[in-house]
Amino acid sequence: MRPPGIADGEPVPVLLSVHGGPMTQYANLFFDEFQLWAAAGYAVVYCNPHGSTGDSEAWVRSIRPSEAATLPGTGWGGIDADDVLAVLDAALDREPRLDRDRVGVLGGSYGGYMTTWLVGHSDRFAAACSERSANNLLSLETASDAAGFFRFEFGATHLDAPDAYLRMSPISYVRDIETPMLILHSENDLRCPVEQADQLFVALRLLGRPVEYWRFPNEGHELSRSGSPRHRVQRAEIILDWFGRHLGGRRPAITWDHPSRG
Repeated sequence: MRPPGIADGEPVPVLLSVHGGPMTQYANLFFDEFQLWAAAGYAVVYCNPHGSTGDSEAWVRSIRPSEAATLPGTGWGGIDADDVLAVLDAALDREPRLDRDRVGVLGGSYGGYMTTWLVGHSDRFAAACSERSANNLLSLETASDAAGFFRFEFGATHLDAPDAYLRMSPISYVRDIETPMLILHSENDLRCPVEQADQLFVALRLLGRPVEYWRFPNEGHELSRSGSPRHRVQRAEIILDWFGRHLGGRRPAITWDHPSRG
């Protein structure tokens, strides 16, 4: 999705967005967040990697780990991560105006997982926003309101294959994260409890890495879609302000207290 009103030859910053799920999909329909980011001057790149719905059952199951008793695949962070980066590379090659030095990545839930995973395995992003993320799959399997679900998705329990859960967890690679990171999470998130964000934030702080963390009170996993209007506006402004600082897109005129805007 290209931003409007860009002069010929003007380099364009890029936001790579990864959807949640992973068993959901992006469609060619109006999406308010993409429109908002494009209006702020970003080209938005998005796709449906392996593990998304809309294709075959084999496509969905391809990201089961190798430890799965039936139909093993590459695991989360395998072929799905390769797909996301391949689409980004294709977009950069097809559109020479896209600025390779100003690429950000963001997503929520599984998209937050993939964001944290990518910056733990690559230094190509100028900034990242990991939202309501699954950062430690081993602890999430007992802390989530869907506790016990991963044994069906991964084909192995966390009791029998804890190493697989940790291998696929972005927190296991936190020492390799150098990208400036924005973490957004809701304190009443039951699907991905706030401890998932706390683990990432504390580790990055201990390592002295650039990180900013916003916790939203009285909100759940659906903040971006059905949260209170005030918090939804604040969240949108925080994201645009963060990438504006790091990628050069238009920053919003924030009127509420925002100590990071200096």
